[in-house]
Amino acid sequence: MSTATANSECVLNVQGMDCASCVAHVEKAARKLPGVAEVSVNLATGRANVRFDAQSIEPQKIALAITDAGYHASVKDENTSDQATADAHAAHARKWLIRGIVAGVLWLPVEILHWTTAAFSDHAHGIGWMVWLSAITSTIALVFVGGAFYRSAIKAAMRRTSNMDTLISMGATVAYLYSLIMLVGILANWWQWTPQTHFYFTEGTALLALISIGHWMEARARTRAGSAIRDLMHLAPQTAIRVPAPSNARKSGLSLSIIQSEPAQEEVPVSQLDVGDHVLVRPGDRVPVDGTVATGRSSVDESMLTGEAVPVTRQTGDAVFGGTLNQDGALTVRVTRIGSETALAQIVKLVETAQNSKPAVQKLADRIAEIFVPVVLLIALITGVGWFTHGRYFDLPPAEMWANIARAVCSVLIIACPCALGLAVPAALMVGTGRGAKLGILYRDINALQSAEKIDAVVLDKTGTLTRGKPVVSRVISLNGTPETELLKLAASVEQFSNHPLAKAIVKHANASGLQLVDPDDFSNEPGLGVRATIGDQKLLVGSVTFLRGAGVATESKDDANHATQVWIARDQQVLGAIELTDELKPDSAEAVAALHAMGIKTILLTGDHEAAARSIAQQVGIDDVRASTKPDGKAQAIRDLQQSRNKGRGSKIAMVGDGINDAPALAQADLGIAIGSGADIAKETGGIVLVSGSLGGVPIAIKLSRATMRTVRMNLFFAFIYNILA
Repeated sequence: MSTATANSECVLNVQGMDCASCVAHVEKAARKLPGVAEVSVNLATGRANVRFDAQSIEPQKIALAITDAGYHASVKDENTSDQATADAHAAHARKWLIRGIVAGVLWLPVEILHWTTAAFSDHAHGIGWMVWLSAITSTIALVFVGGAFYRSAIKAAMRRTSNMDTLISMGATVAYLYSLIMLVGILANWWQWTPQTHFYFTEGTALLALISIGHWMEARARTRAGSAIRDLMHLAPQTAIRVPAPSNARKSGLSLSIIQSEPAQEEVPVSQLDVGDHVLVRPGDRVPVDGTVATGRSSVDESMLTGEAVPVTRQTGDAVFGGTLNQDGALTVRVTRIGSETALAQIVKLVETAQNSKPAVQKLADRIAEIFVPVVLLIALITGVGWFTHGRYFDLPPAEMWANIARAVCSVLIIACPCALGLAVPAALMVGTGRGAKLGILYRDINALQSAEKIDAVVLDKTGTLTRGKPVVSRVISLNGTPETELLKLAASVEQFSNHPLAKAIVKHANASGLQLVDPDDFSNEPGLGVRATIGDQKLLVGSVTFLRGAGVATESKDDANHATQVWIARDQQVLGAIELTDELKPDSAEAVAALHAMGIKTILLTGDHEAAARSIAQQVGIDDVRASTKPDGKAQAIRDLQQSRNKGRGSKIAMVGDGINDAPALAQADLGIAIGSGADIAKETGGIVLVSGSLGGVPIAIKLSRATMRTVRMNLFFAFIYNILA
């Protein structure tokens, strides 16, 4: 069907997958259904991401088709935690550990006795008690430990397919049956025992023991790889202390007796909280859900969300987020987000999406794994025929010839391993993205992780990226004898209806100075330039030099003398003066730029601010390339120009770092968009990478983490491929 109709997505939990061949079988079972557009199965997480047409098929039917294919699939409920899944993985790992221990007990003592005693044969039949002991222990191992492999292999055979357990089952069976036939043949005098006669009972048991331990190690690796996400989810408390809304009683005029009769505190499950409820967060407790501080003041450790170790002060009106740790003061928090809407839930969802996406190299590995087992079986058959031909050509004794065949065929079946192909990429990605989440770095998908590795130029926005994004008035310049207070009052009266950061700073400064603002009679805004307004019979212009000059007002810019941003004020076509504003640098901006330069990455400042202010900031942080006076709609074109000029060389990649809202077009145009985010607006960000802390220091860390993760992916795949090829 056409992917255009795939308007829905679902996540399925899939149990019973042990190798990359299983991944291919699950994807094939789901993909053949009408209405299913795309299926992506992750062996490490045990999940299938499915895009489908909701009008053609339901998620439950997709899960049923996978179950019919021999696995157990169920639709993941996004409103519940992954604890049940984690417990299931842990139980799965314990089963393999028990099987490995049982097989090991049946193998190692016998193997040690075999090499330390001389009782392996006698003079009557050439068969001693060690042969019988190894035959008995091997039979027990084949039944009680090999049963899991045989059941899986038989199910695969019934579906006319094969998997890793097919190879294991055949290898153990060939070793056991050869030894059993040899034993019966010697007892029945079909063959003559010689000192070179060897039985492979213990080898079959050893195979089951080692593979079981290997499965246990794989299960542990999967569990540990996904531990970062589970650790984050466990940070959110399961219960909360619900309290009456502060001051509600006073506002409603209730009597003291009624107030005293209200329950002061009520401990409830977090799932029972609603938006608007109030919860008490005591010192040492974690904030249960996202909310706004209604009363109280405290230091809050938000490192789990932002990666920043230094606690932040939160007081009335400030936002707090579920899972963060309240340290030294009691807070009453009004609930604003619950369930999947909380910042923590959004982070978990973003990381899971990144972990479940597949790079091209993983898709190649999956395609190879799909035909891996049949190819190995064919190679084993060819090997057996080759050794048979060799034995007949050199007229070897039957016992020696069949021993050679059994040894060679078993070797081919046993050493082949598609599991490494299936886990090489997802395991590394889970660790990398999970580590990033703990550092406040969110990769939206695998493409972002891959792109970050190749970045060699980073374009930086100024306001909110290099600087705090909260300009403050530093000086009022009065011309033509206009009092500074009057100049500030006029500018603030005009700007009070603007949402621009500079306008808000001017209004805030005027209010702090105790000035009474006047509402303008009319107001019009020209984005990026300035505003027009009328107060009484005064026609006012407030904005940039360019804005005033465009309106026919003669101005003399002081930009060359002062690097601050200037907002000019004109009344009735006459300049009254200017207000200078400065934006404080973030404390780690210079350090982050230096770290990028140390990595060989070029930095470029791209801002809508004027040239002098932009170069002043660039000089402070160590950026040489400055592109100033760029309007919001021109930033995307600036990125395109940079891509064209740089890509003519060696195919370089450019990252854009911005606030994720005003810079959205530029973030989308860049090879990699890195959004300076916050806990409140993670879902709104448009970048491939979101820096939750808002710290520019996350940029070099994100690139380093990407490089390390992709290096591990390539190393894993290299060893997975080279091992199987050489073996």
